[in-house]
Amino acid sequence: MLDVLKDTVFDGLKLLPFLFITYLIMEYIEHKTKDKTKESIKKSGKLGPLIGSLLGMFPQCGFSVSATNLYAGRVITLGTLISVYLSTSDEMLPILLYNVPIDIILKILGIKVLIGIVAGFIIDLVLRLKNKNQEEEKIVDLCEKEHCHCEHGIVKSALKHTLSIFVYIFIISIVINSAVYFAGEENISSFLQNTPILGPLIAGLIGLIPNCASSVIITQMYLENVISVSTLISGLLVGAGLGIAVLFKTNKGFKENVKIVALLYTIGVTCGMILEFIGIQI
Repeated sequence: MLDVLKDTVFDGLKLLPFLFITYLIMEYIEHKTKDKTKESIKKSGKLGPLIGSLLGMFPQCGFSVSATNLYAGRVITLGTLISVYLSTSDEMLPILLYNVPIDIILKILGIKVLIGIVAGFIIDLVLRLKNKNQEEEKIVDLCEKEHCHCEHGIVKSALKHTLSIFVYIFIISIVINSAVYFAGEENISSFLQNTPILGPLIAGLIGLIPNCASSVIITQMYLENVISVSTLISGLLVGAGLGIAVLFKTNKGFKENVKIVALLYTIGVTCGMILEFIGIQI
């Protein structure tokens, strides 16, 4: 058990400077491009799912929140919103960049983006066929109210985000490593991988956690070889960061919000099961 704690500490410390550099770059890009990104989605029209999914693949802080606010004002369609949710990577990218070859990361992102595009276009097509037109309203930008963006400079913002994620990773790593140690890595991995339905279902439920913890948990489980890549993708598809939490606060209609979350979960889990059954290897 002492070895588990020691390995977790050393792995976390090695990851810390890399996380800071990564988030520093992300904060710089976001502060320079967030307004352009939001305007691009607003003007996307019927191409919303395509543009939303492509932009969503970049782990911009609060991006899913911005998309949620736009949907609450009916500036973007439901298909575009779901596309953003499905493609958003949140904390997966900075964690995988340190541990996984870039070609594998690109494949995972590519699958998420493709699923987001296809699902978004299908949803919008079905809604148009049902004549459910969405009125355009003024949106209320709640990003600042929700404190999703830091206003005190990119260095302080990156440092704050890095320390927050480091704590998540450290605690989750201890829990996962301890569980693997006592239960046995081969036993856990065999159980989840030999039960195609269970893995994606559990990963999807974890993905519903409305903050970065969900993507951290799922990604760490993948890195510890506890879950397969298809289960990883399933959980990441469902994970939409703070977007889901903001949805219930900004979008009128509790039942509608529940249906949106159920739709997101169904798509993520179903795609995970399909990938599991076809035996996708990355």
